[in-house]
Amino acid sequence: MADLRPMSVTIRNIFVLLIALLLHSNLYPQVSDCTLDIGGKDSGLIIEIFQLNEEQQEQLQLWVSELESQSDVLEEDIQKLLDHHPQSTEADLLNLAGKYAALKDQLVALSLQYDQKLLGIFNEKQYSYYKELCEEAVRRPLNPIYPEE
Repeated sequence: MADLRPMSVTIRNIFVLLIALLLHSNLYPQVSDCTLDIGGKDSGLIIEIFQLNEEQQEQLQLWVSELESQSDVLEEDIQKLLDHHPQSTEADLLNLAGKYAALKDQLVALSLQYDQKLLGIFNEKQYSYYKELCEEAVRRPLNPIYPEE
C-alpha cells in the first residue's frame, strides 16, 4: 500500500518556490527574440559570421567586458537574495520568487541592450544578413540602438 502522508513542509516549500519561479518567468517573449548573445562564450563566432571589421571587433570586445561587469553585479545580487532571503513560509517563497524574477529580467534586458548596441554598428549588409538568419530561425529581429555621434 502506498504511503499517503502529506509532503513535508520543506519539500512543499521548495515545490511552491519552483511553481512561483515558473509563473513569474517571462520565457515566451525572450524565446522569440533573435539574440546575438554577445556575452556568450564565443564572440569570435559573431566576428566570423558577420565579418566584423577591426573597429567593430574592438567595440564588441569593449561591450563584452562592460556586459560581463554589469552582469556580475546582478548575479551577485541574485546570490545574496538566495542566501539571505527568508524562505520559511509560502509568502516568503513567493516574495523571493518575485524578486528573483525581477533580477533575472534585468539580466536579460541588459543582454538585449548590448545586442542592440552591436546591431547599431552593423553596416547595411551585416544587418540584412542578421535579419535573414532571424527569419530562418523563426525569430523576431531586434531593433538596433544607434551610437550617438
